[in-house]
Amino acid sequence: MPLIRKPTDRPAPKKTGSDDLLKGLADPDPDQRWAAAREAAQVVGGAAALAMALPTENDPRVREAMFTALARIGTPETAAAVTSLLRSDAANLRTGALDTLRLMVSRMHDLLPKLLKDQDVDVRILSCELGRSLPSPEATSLMCAVLDNDTDANVCAAAVDVLAEVGGTEALPSLRACALRFPATPFLAFAIKAAVDRLAS
Repeated sequence: MPLIRKPTDRPAPKKTGSDDLLKGLADPDPDQRWAAAREAAQVVGGAAALAMALPTENDPRVREAMFTALARIGTPETAAAVTSLLRSDAANLRTGALDTLRLMVSRMHDLLPKLLKDQDVDVRILSCELGRSLPSPEATSLMCAVLDNDTDANVCAAAVDVLAEVGGTEALPSLRACALRFPATPFLAFAIKAAVDRLAS
């Protein structure tokens, strides 16, 4: 005899809409906000809702869930929203944004060249860190462009640090030329020498 399933009184699960998501992300209970953040990737308008909620979220677990959801959505609009957080005064938001952007490597090809030319020195310094997530030839090309053109020694130092880890030998001319551009900056000269020694060995 075939198994006959008994009817259930449970209603069909409701699909969360953007209005419900916004309410969930603003709920006083952090567990409810965490659950809403976890669902956000499945909701139309979820990225915008997350971007709106993130700057005021004070619970680390909820914040992590929000960033994870943004990485899963991974659209150009999402990447732009995350990138805007690099300008935040809150260190946890800047760090979260960097970690999220590292997971969105496919968006870096368009975003990173622009970020490395941003008017804000701090944004340029942070953006250099994203070069570590790229293939060596692409990272080398981008960081060498920084060394050749950026007028801030701290930005150049950030690029040198990335090249020392993931750069190729084609970076050597730019490294040496950068040292000549900043002759009175000992910390940069030291970093460049260390990078040159590693790449040339």
